[in-house]
Amino acid sequence: MSAVKPGEDAASVDGFHRGRFVLVQPRKGHRAGLDAMLLAAAAPKGFTGRLADLGAGAGAAGLAVASRCLQASIVLVERDAEMLHHASLTLAHSANAFLRSRVETLSADVTLTGAARRAAGLDDAAFDFALMNPPFNAPADRASPDELRRAAHVMEDGLLERWLRTAAAVVKPRGGVALIARPQSLSEILFALEGRFGGAHILPVNARAGDTAIRVIVRAIRGSRAPLSLFPPLTLHDGADHGFSPRAEAAINGCTTLFDD
Repeated sequence: MSAVKPGEDAASVDGFHRGRFVLVQPRKGHRAGLDAMLLAAAAPKGFTGRLADLGAGAGAAGLAVASRCLQASIVLVERDAEMLHHASLTLAHSANAFLRSRVETLSADVTLTGAARRAAGLDDAAFDFALMNPPFNAPADRASPDELRRAAHVMEDGLLERWLRTAAAVVKPRGGVALIARPQSLSEILFALEGRFGGAHILPVNARAGDTAIRVIVRAIRGSRAPLSLFPPLTLHDGADHGFSPRAEAAINGCTTLFDD
């Protein structure tokens, strides 16, 4: 399969990590960007295990981990056939040759349970870490007319609990999970983590110093009894312009982790 070129088949080829890898994604619909790069930066420094990117889309977060952690192996888990097609195009792109052998795609619904989940290829305790960027818009929010964008953005009731239930099933004991969400989802996230993951690290993300948070990044360990830790916020922009702060730019471009480990 040959990768598409910019402008062909309504897809774009977008560079990440300062061009170290590219993503082939639809020009319309759900498009990966800042959230995916921040989520990838929650994976531990020097991670060498097997990581599941749950609801991977075209693969942005998982590939960002593969780009930074050169001994990690990644499984891009996605249920939508069109996004899986773009993930395959992404892996076929020549710019991604250096990570292709360590990344695979899996067609599966993250919300499956029990035997159905295992039959889809999401085996129990098969991963060392899981990333999640679940839909986080409330159904009452103005929905996009684009079906792909709507499916990727609108959160159904109980969705976070179902995704974290799957993460707890597929991650090994003492393995980790990280997710990015809106701050108003934090109570639901903490409730869903209870009894599954502990030692939660919570990192608020604000646009500028002094602003309220626009995102939270949560990382936790399966089976841990450690207490919750609230980290100082990550401020995306400093100064009068719209440039990223040094810390944010380093994280977005795969030069550092968000939790300093």
